[in-house]
Amino acid sequence: MDSADNSKVTKRHTGRDRVEAGIVATAVRIFAECGYEGTAVAAIAEAAGLSKQNLMYYFPTKQALYERVLDDVLDDWLARMETLADPAGEPADVLRAYVHAKLRFSREQPAASRVYAMEMIGGAKIYSEQIKRRVVPLLRRDIEIFEQWIAQGRIAAVDATHLLFALWAMTQSYADFSAQMKLVLGQDELTDADFEHAEQLITTMVTRTIAVD
Repeated sequence: MDSADNSKVTKRHTGRDRVEAGIVATAVRIFAECGYEGTAVAAIAEAAGLSKQNLMYYFPTKQALYERVLDDVLDDWLARMETLADPAGEPADVLRAYVHAKLRFSREQPAASRVYAMEMIGGAKIYSEQIKRRVVPLLRRDIEIFEQWIAQGRIAAVDATHLLFALWAMTQSYADFSAQMKLVLGQDELTDADFEHAEQLITTMVTRTIAVD
């Protein structure tokens, strides 16, 4: 294949990637608003400025598009969570970075977080195998790191699994239940200050929990 042919292939892939990214971005918003069952492919196509037939050229079924959305959510989420996989790090610093990364995800990707949460609330009927394959092994790895720290006397003896569950709940609620928080606060949006206060409070709670007497 000569350079001209290579250029055509590159442009074709670039164009396809751009269209797919636009479809996925639109789908995230609509799935977050309507849920999987309440979302129609035609509604996503219209919002993306495409015909239904054109959209289905890129994603043949609603489930294929939904799984692509969840794949992207998980890719982003797990990339941010790498901070916890550092057994040599100072535990308090590692957990502080973890809380910061989780809250950043809730702040920057609230719709994506809600799509994931709705799938879990619905029993993970579509995405359970991917969770078992991608999330569970990483969770077990992180638990092992906590157990190493406990054995080394670097943190207090805690139930690492439930500590991580609590961290997920505290940080993801700022995306998944932001509507309730905004009503309580009397605000149209959560502010930088709200996320800073949340980070300070959650970090303090967690570091005190793991502190060695």
